[in-house]
Amino acid sequence: MFGNYLIGLREGLEASLVVCILIAYLVKTGRRDRLAPVWAGIAAAVLLSLAFGAVLQYGSTQLTFEAQEALGGSLSIVAVGLVTWMVFWMRRTARHLKAELHGKLDAALAMGGFALVVTAFLAVGREGLETALFIWTAVQATSDGVRPLLGALFGLATSVVLGWLFYRGALRINLAKFFTWTGAMLVVVAAGVLAYGVHDLQEAGWIPGLHDQLFDISSTIPKDSWYGTLLKGVFNFQPDPTVLQVVVWAAYLLPTLLLFLRTSGSGPAPKPVKAEAEAEAAAKAA
Repeated sequence: MFGNYLIGLREGLEASLVVCILIAYLVKTGRRDRLAPVWAGIAAAVLLSLAFGAVLQYGSTQLTFEAQEALGGSLSIVAVGLVTWMVFWMRRTARHLKAELHGKLDAALAMGGFALVVTAFLAVGREGLETALFIWTAVQATSDGVRPLLGALFGLATSVVLGWLFYRGALRINLAKFFTWTGAMLVVVAAGVLAYGVHDLQEAGWIPGLHDQLFDISSTIPKDSWYGTLLKGVFNFQPDPTVLQVVVWAAYLLPTLLLFLRTSGSGPAPKPVKAEAEAEAAAKAA
């Protein structure tokens, strides 16, 4: 549940910051009449993300067992690739995100209302699709559709509250440190999802080695125990992994985490962020 809460919080906060920047910029520049197309684009992105998650969930139930495992394993690997790209991209571009969005918004304003809808849709939709895919793969990995989903929803709700506090200028936080720590934890979660995806592909018969277990400590850490469930939910821990699962887990986790932490420590430390000039303008205009 914690892993899914982290996913919802991290991805949701990125989307919330994007929305905060877009809305505050329009308010600051006196273009409140352009808020409707932006909200329309945001709503369309949210609906698309929900539809994508529903298609993944209900569409996969119509497949055979082998096809379900192949689909789940393939999408798990895709999700890990997207999340890995996302944490490195956010670390690299977080300082310039506001200026980049302002430039896109200015161009969209010059083109008209539909361009604003598309700009907001693309800015939020990417985060929404990534979130839907990664949450779905995490839910499949835990074989429990309730608690992981609740964790993700709590994370998204928290991110919405934080985004609103940013907009009102009521919250200060060092976003660089936040994204560094949550990014490192997401790499750990992604390693577990990757190992689970490999196991799915082994069960589908796409990859050999399903019965080559490295160890089996199911008697010490039963899968249905509270601590076994906790380890499964947070780290996708499996008490009886195959050799290939452990090899892939370690081959991904160690170099990715080291590279992420090393590059995160370079460069000057950015200042803590609040809603900056946009929040002040929004508060004055409200």
